[in-house]
Amino acid sequence: MAITTARSGLAQVNGVELWFEKHGDGRPLVLLHGGFGSVEMFGPTVGALAAGRQVIGVDLQSHGRSPYADRPMRFETMADDIAALIRHLGLEHADVLGFSLGGGVALRTGIQHPEVVDRLILVSTPMRRSGWHPEMAGAMAAMGPEVAEPMAHTPLGETYRQIAPRPEDWPKLVAQETTLLHDDYDWTAEAATLSMPVMLVTGDADGLPPRHSVEFFELLGGGLRDASYDRSGMTRHRLAILPGATHYDINVHPLLATAVVSFLDEADPATAG
Repeated sequence: MAITTARSGLAQVNGVELWFEKHGDGRPLVLLHGGFGSVEMFGPTVGALAAGRQVIGVDLQSHGRSPYADRPMRFETMADDIAALIRHLGLEHADVLGFSLGGGVALRTGIQHPEVVDRLILVSTPMRRSGWHPEMAGAMAAMGPEVAEPMAHTPLGETYRQIAPRPEDWPKLVAQETTLLHDDYDWTAEAATLSMPVMLVTGDADGLPPRHSVEFFELLGGGLRDASYDRSGMTRHRLAILPGATHYDINVHPLLATAVVSFLDEADPATAG
């Protein structure tokens, strides 16, 4: 397979085209944005992360600079896309960070394709749909294609108009995504089998309560005992609850990059020797 050396462009994977852009150099970190967004959603976080590694920002199916794909939008198929993209870029594996919608895709990538994921960072990501606060779940359930017009006047819609290859496809993206948001899911059992080091990051005023992230962390074996003076009780997994962070700003919160870099730079107890 030829290694893709381009710093940005469209990659053809699984019958769709995905936009990618590379920032920095070094160990690769794939960055997956939230719903209706694009790489731009991470703002200054991209540069902060790229200071010590290669960040590969991806626009998910039908989002941002990725052309609209006439294919049902599902977490599972988008996870297949990310694994295929990692291989397309000539990488054997990479760290993967996902936020919200992108967190669901990142989680499914870790579940379905553990061989390509070194470390997994899930930001504002529940392991089941009922993990969201009831008002958040209710808002997602109430969304349909009719929200395309009012959302077109939000920063998300404005960014799409500026960067999408066909800005007129916005209603199609909204229809695809609101259909996905109605789907129920529970990946608890599969999440418990994750084999790579996992970091969970949630705001203390997020769209999901901190207790859900704590439950997820404990499911992975984290936080179940005292670490001991020599840290022998530590697991490979980490949990960060960011103070003052909401679901609407955690992606650009300065503490996000600080927490993520700390996790990525930490030696893996399973391989350190």
